[in-house]
Amino acid sequence: MSAFKFVLNELKFSAKDRTLLLWMAVVLGLSSLSVGFGLSEVHSQKKVIENLIVSDRQDRIAEQGKLSDWGSAAYYNFHLTYNSPSGFAFAALGQRDEQPWKHRIRMLALEGQIYERDVGNPSVTLIGRFDFSFLASFVLPLVLIVLLYDLRASERTAGRYNLLESTAARPASLWRLRALIRVSAVSMCLLIPLVFAGWFAETDFLTLLSASTIVLAYAIFWSLVCYCFSAWRKSGSVILMTLIGIWSVTAIVIPASARLIVDRTVALPSGADILMLQREAVNDAWDLPKDATMKPFFERHPQWAHYQPEKSAFEWQWFFAFQQVGDQKTEALANAYRDGRLQRDHIAAWVSLIAPPSLLERSLQSLANTDFNASNRYESEVRAFHRKLREYYYPKFFNHEAFDKAALERLPEFNSGAQAAQ
Repeated sequence: MSAFKFVLNELKFSAKDRTLLLWMAVVLGLSSLSVGFGLSEVHSQKKVIENLIVSDRQDRIAEQGKLSDWGSAAYYNFHLTYNSPSGFAFAALGQRDEQPWKHRIRMLALEGQIYERDVGNPSVTLIGRFDFSFLASFVLPLVLIVLLYDLRASERTAGRYNLLESTAARPASLWRLRALIRVSAVSMCLLIPLVFAGWFAETDFLTLLSASTIVLAYAIFWSLVCYCFSAWRKSGSVILMTLIGIWSVTAIVIPASARLIVDRTVALPSGADILMLQREAVNDAWDLPKDATMKPFFERHPQWAHYQPEKSAFEWQWFFAFQQVGDQKTEALANAYRDGRLQRDHIAAWVSLIAPPSLLERSLQSLANTDFNASNRYESEVRAFHRKLREYYYPKFFNHEAFDKAALERLPEFNSGAQAAQ
């Protein structure tokens, strides 16, 4: 039998395989749903950002008409910061479901604002969102296991195993070809919706190509595992349970155990603790002598040390000084929180090397800019922008500059992706 005819016969056999056709339809449907949900969520987030940009500008213009001094301008003006979803975010929403991606910042103490977030959907928090990265990482291996575990066992049970091997020039090539056809068919059904969604979302070609390549490599890995175990001279049920066990260990047991161990070994203060400490520091400042506030403030800003607090009960310089001092008092805790999260993520990256589903999910989130690093970059951008606000207003406070509404047009503007580098 020629190689061409051999391949053609296997293709015809696979085309009549109802099990394969059923799973192809299931994967195609699930993939379409996953990218559809992702596109809908990304569109919703973009729409929210667009509306907030417009309303933020309108609110600031309306508020500026009521202002009469720099202090009230700094106090009442809100500034929108946001982390726009990337062109590939629809496939892997990642940290965008868990971490804030928008804030309205004032020139008050920052820690009390940066850890505030919208209340999310509790069901999403509990079970996670069904996106393409979840489908490819955790569901695809199960489909491949179902299709490949009894590649040989079913033929032994049906009594056709010896006949099939005797009619094939190379018996091993028969099973390799059959496995290749099944894996290729399922992978095609998985990736076609991703490619169409990427085209619709105007995803960068290299990003889409990289994601497809990574998913294919992942499918090949699980196919090799299944193919090797399918040669095991055991019943199909034994092979199936063994493969399910391998999937359970790599997809559930290792990540869950590692997270439990890391959470207990890497100390991490909560954002609520930081928020409460900062608020207590700010609230206590009202009852303290002004010198208790101005001294630590001048230590951080010696250029304003010539300023002498007035005897009046309230002045804007003192008010915003103790706002910053409140941040300074929580600085060590905030740094510990950031460093602890970085350390946990670093350990999780190493653990994912022995947990392929987690590794694929992290890889797709990295391509989509929805991983922990992207969330951390956004937080750094917010902090940099808030620092620019202080640098804009402090000279006006401490140099007693005359209030000029026209100068408010030169207020710093948040530019996502550009703040952290400045």
